[in-house]
This record gives sequence, C-alpha cells and structure tokens, in this order.
Amino acid sequence: MTVRAAAKVNLVLGVGRVRADGMHPLDTVYQAVSLYDDVRASPSEQWEVAVRSVGDVDCSGVPLDEGNLAVRAGQLLAAHHGLDRAARLDIDKGIPVAGGLAGGSADAAAALVALDRLWQLRTSDEDLLDLAARLGSDVPFALLGGTAHGAGRGELVTPVADTGDHWWVVVPHDVGLSTPAVYGELDRLHPDAPAVPRSSEAVLAALLVGDHAALGAALHNDLEDPAVSLRPELGERLALVRSHHDGPVLLSGSGPTVLGLSPTHEHATATRGALLEAGVPVVHVVTGPVAGAHVVELAG
Repeated sequence: MTVRAAAKVNLVLGVGRVRADGMHPLDTVYQAVSLYDDVRASPSEQWEVAVRSVGDVDCSGVPLDEGNLAVRAGQLLAAHHGLDRAARLDIDKGIPVAGGLAGGSADAAAALVALDRLWQLRTSDEDLLDLAARLGSDVPFALLGGTAHGAGRGELVTPVADTGDHWWVVVPHDVGLSTPAVYGELDRLHPDAPAVPRSSEAVLAALLVGDHAALGAALHNDLEDPAVSLRPELGERLALVRSHHDGPVLLSGSGPTVLGLSPTHEHATATRGALLEAGVPVVHVVTGPVAGAHVVELAG
C-alpha cells in the first residue's frame, strides 16, 4: 500500500507569545504543493523503516528507528485500535529534510492512511485527524492538503476557499534548520510578543477572490527574522532570490528553504533559470494547491 503526501508552504505564519504549555499560538494559512514523499507500508513482525532519496534530497538526517515520525504514527494508530501490530515503512523522499516544508509530517500523515488501509481498520476521518494532531502541528494539514487555515498551535485546520493556481519557486538549502531552535530564537528576540498572533485575514481575503497581487502583498512569516538571526547566510540567500525574482519572497516555515511566489509557470521557470545561472545548485518549480495524503498504489 503506497500513499503520497505533499510538502506544505505557509502563505502567512503569525506566531504569538509562547503559552504556558510551551507551545506558540499560530495564525497561519497552509498550502500543499507538488513536492511529494511516498510511503509504502507492508506487513512485518517488527517496526522497520527505510528511506530512499528522490533526486537530490539528502536523507542522511532521517531517523531509521522509532524516532521517525511515520513509525510513531503507525504505533499510535495501532494503539488507538488496541492492536499489537507492526509494519515496514519504505519512504521515498522528494521533500527536502528539515527545510520548513513539513516532510516529516507528510510522512506521518501518509503512514496513518497507508496503515489504516493495509490493516483494513476503517478509522474515521475525525479520529485520523485527532491522531494526526497528537503527532505534530503540521500533520493534520498533511492529511487534508489543499489550502487551509491553521489555528491553535497549527493543528486546528479548516479548509478555505482558494480560487487560484499558484506557482512557487522553491530554493532548498543543503543544511537543515531546527524548528525548536528557531522558535527559541523568536522568544529571545521578542520576549514581549503579543499573546495573539497577527491575523491571516488579508491572505484569506486575497485567496477568496483570486487576487494574486493582494496575496503577494500579504505574505508574511514571523519566523524569518529569528531564522536569519541563527543563520545569517539565510539573509544572503533571501537577498539573492529577491535579486532574481520579480515577486514576493519569504522563508518557508522555520526555514531554511526560500520561496518565491509567481503568477505563472513561465514566470517561475524564468526565475529558476536565473537562479541556476547565478550558481544556486537546486531550484524547484512547484504548484499548489494539491491533494493531501492519498493512495497511489495498491500492492497485490
């Protein structure tokens, strides 16, 4: 059983002051884009995980034990149904690792769907979303895909109207960035941040009417400054992309991947060509919104 799940980008990521539980309140808008991981589940007497790179993705930092979020998803699903079961998970990774694109969350969502089908559990959508929220803030959205509003710590996900086709230039970095470290730096830089994050209303309004210019003007990421503070070379990367891209540019999630929004495929492709000529080794052109975790193959 093979399930495909997409990378995510945050069109806006507003972050409030850290809560008593150690989490940060978010007001965000997610979009699933056409970079994918495939997770293949097969029967096994014990939990096993193997990871294979697709293209240029460096998988060296992906855990191959119970630290892998996809394995934890399978264990949580089995426990939810009171089962003593295990499986082998083979992950083909096309989403850059530790890049702010939620590749680990995509794998967890794909594992939930793949194992639910493999074991014929027929878990309700509500229960799958609840399990996903227990695994991480981005996992529920990885199940849903499309475009959605995220609240709480990001796990309260509501699909939103999105009338457009969006093209993104995706510029990964060869060195990942720790999400907890970026949030910690945000707290250090802004100890008096407001408890309520900035609103995503402008992005939602632009999506509703398909106003590309208004959408571009409303893009924002509160984690960009702390990420650059931790890794000053990201500021140089952002400046380089801005110098070759006629459009809005921002950091993806907690970084270090850089995004450029384009109105057309041709525009995005032109930016990609310019960045490659400027010496950037890897540049993707992707589109969104795309579907969430879904079955792409039935074995046997």
